[in-house]
Amino acid sequence: MGSKGILRFVTAAIFATASALSCSALAQGGTAGSFTPSVGQEGKDVIWVPTPPELVRRMLQLAQTTSKDYVVDLGAGDGRIAIAAAKQFGARAMGIEYNPDMVTLANREATAAGVSAKAKIVQGDIFEKDFSDASVVTMYLLTQLNLKLRPRLLDMRPGTRLVAHQFGMGDWQPDETSYVEGRPAHLWIVPAKVAGNWKVRVTDGVRSREFSLQLEQTFQKVTGSADFGKMNTSLRDARLQGGLLRFVLTDADGLLREYSGVVSGDTISGSVGGAGPRLRWQAVKSG
Repeated sequence: MGSKGILRFVTAAIFATASALSCSALAQGGTAGSFTPSVGQEGKDVIWVPTPPELVRRMLQLAQTTSKDYVVDLGAGDGRIAIAAAKQFGARAMGIEYNPDMVTLANREATAAGVSAKAKIVQGDIFEKDFSDASVVTMYLLTQLNLKLRPRLLDMRPGTRLVAHQFGMGDWQPDETSYVEGRPAHLWIVPAKVAGNWKVRVTDGVRSREFSLQLEQTFQKVTGSADFGKMNTSLRDARLQGGLLRFVLTDADGLLREYSGVVSGDTISGSVGGAGPRLRWQAVKSG
């Protein structure tokens, strides 16, 4: 997908390629009926420029799509991403498309591909339709539309994978970018919300020790410090991937420890590795 402004970003060669791909796909399916879409046709927020099949596959690979996933494509067009998610990866998929003629065409294409039971394209507005239960979200929208969606995307379950063709999310940097014939696909993994103060308890099963943890967060980037009472130390190599938090610190005994834990709302639990015996830790958000 794109918008009126997308033509500034799409070269004549890409435009011609996309048109050829579209016509070829419809010709193979033989299911266009009375409606045949044209590259560049007007939509509510965007014009239609289809994503090439090779890039569709790469986008779904970046998201590590499996049969356990529920894929939602925002601005589904002819349904090719939802259809590929079902046919090539075994996922359940839904496409949201505003144009009712495109919806009819897309569902006809899903039937022709033999995946109508798994891939559904529904008519709706991507800014109003609920897709909060998706595990993978795909899109081809301009940056300003991605930014309009960003608050909703950040409120999705930690670990939800978001993949966009071409355009970014402003200052939310992608976790990975892949190129297919010069075209980028960007991956973001929705991070858990960890900013704030935490009370940490570390135990070996017999004895325990407590300290305070202060975390600051900018999307998936995390910094912070640990307060042991009479001493305070900054965290090293802090990383947040979805709901998995990792960091390294030098503890009160001078041992270098590696903390790894799963964030679940206002608690974090996991293991402590590095020097000395392996321990367990749990943190509870405070304040």
